[in-house]
Amino acid sequence: MKLAISGASGKTGYRIAEEALAEGHEIKLITRKSSELPTTIRDQERFALELDNEKGLDTALDSCDALLIATGARPSIDLTGPARIDALGVKSQIASCKRVGVKRIVLVSSLCAGRWQHPLNLFGLILIWKRVGERSLEESGLDWTVIRPGGLSEKEDNLSNEGILFTGQDKQEDATIPRRLVARCCIEALRTPNSIGRIIEVTSNSELDPVTMKDAIAGFS
Repeated sequence: MKLAISGASGKTGYRIAEEALAEGHEIKLITRKSSELPTTIRDQERFALELDNEKGLDTALDSCDALLIATGARPSIDLTGPARIDALGVKSQIASCKRVGVKRIVLVSSLCAGRWQHPLNLFGLILIWKRVGERSLEESGLDWTVIRPGGLSEKEDNLSNEGILFTGQDKQEDATIPRRLVARCCIEALRTPNSIGRIIEVTSNSELDPVTMKDAIAGFS
């Protein structure tokens, strides 16, 4: 497949790009102009733009089979970031997909998206705006999957010993997962038809037995 990955210079985004390449996909990277790419993906086709650049987004997404959205506001003193990136930014990417004919989207969101009483909301209501972005996707008419990871870690060692807990919407509240496993979940969603139209929450730990996303979804209540 030819995949566009937005937020590709971020800590989760670049791992999605690496996992996509490892599985033989062709990729396009969408980043902000000021972003630096790691050396592992620096030779890939890149589009440096802001998310409100309709023409630039359309060019980047043209001829792609799917878009993986890993853009996301980081906690900062700029309290407008979550609204601009997690809500309006997602909405603009969806609109571009519709214009150029990309029908498949995987969005990386967050555990507890939409929940008001959460410490993360001190940073510009970030979880509320993430839910707004999710709703835009749900109402898009496209083939979508939302991946909601728990607390993100940079762990890269012994990931084969980590089992992933897949659940439906609003079933998990805490726990963590390495960014690398989140990236793999995003790629796995693309080859898992029953992930379409679902919000999937993911955390991991070494006590869980391995399970595929397909089998886990089949067991959702």
